[in-house]
Amino acid sequence: MTTGQPPATEPQITPADDEQLPSMAEQMAEQLGGWRGLVESSIPVVVFVLANVLGELRPAVIASIGVAVLIAVVRLVQRRPVRHAVNGLFGVAVGAAIAWRTGDERDFYLPGILYGIGYGIVLLLSAAIRQPLVGWIWSVLVAKGRSEWRDNPRLVRTFTQLTVLWGVVWLAKVGVQAGLYLAHQDTALGVARLALGYPPYALLLLITVWTVRRVTRESATPPLSGA
Repeated sequence: MTTGQPPATEPQITPADDEQLPSMAEQMAEQLGGWRGLVESSIPVVVFVLANVLGELRPAVIASIGVAVLIAVVRLVQRRPVRHAVNGLFGVAVGAAIAWRTGDERDFYLPGILYGIGYGIVLLLSAAIRQPLVGWIWSVLVAKGRSEWRDNPRLVRTFTQLTVLWGVVWLAKVGVQAGLYLAHQDTALGVARLALGYPPYALLLLITVWTVRRVTRESATPPLSGA
C-alpha cells in the first residue's frame, strides 16, 4: 500500500485491487444466480413447452405465468434475492401476453428474440466506438463502480475483444431461434430457447472473468518490478 499519493494519480490496477475482487466462482454464481437461479429461470419455459405440446396455448400460458409467479413468491417468503425471479417473470409475462393476444404459440418467444437482436447490435456498436459494453458492465457489477480499465490500453483492448465475442455469440444464438420462429417450428423453438439460454451465457461469463483477471494481474506486474 502507498501513502501520501492521491488515488487519482494511480490509474493502474494494483494487486490489492485484484485481491479485493470476488473469486471467479463467486462472480459466476452472482451473475447466474447459482444452480437454483439457473433451474428456476428455466422452469416457466419448460412448463410452457410441455403444456403447449400436451394441450392448448392458453392453458400453457397460464401455467407458465403461474409457475413464474410462484417462484417469485417463494423467494420473497424465504427472503432470498428476487432479482433473477423478477427478471424471469417479466420476460415470461411479456411473451405470454403477446402469445395470448395473437393466438400464436411461437410469439411466446418473440420478445426474447427481439431483445437478443438488440443486445447483440448494441454490444457490437459499443465495441466499434471504443466504449465496450462488457467493460462498463464489469465496472458496475465487479469493480464497484471503478473504471480504471479505461486508462489501461491493454484492458481497453481486452474488453473490446470480449464485447465483440459476446455480440457475435448473442447474434448467432438468436439467429437460430429467429430461423425456427420464421419456419413455424414451435416445439423446436422452445427447445432452442432452453439449450441456447444459460449454457452459452455461462461459457461467455467464464471466459470473460478468466481473461480479465489474467490481464489485470499481468498489467499490474510492470509497475511492481520497476518500483
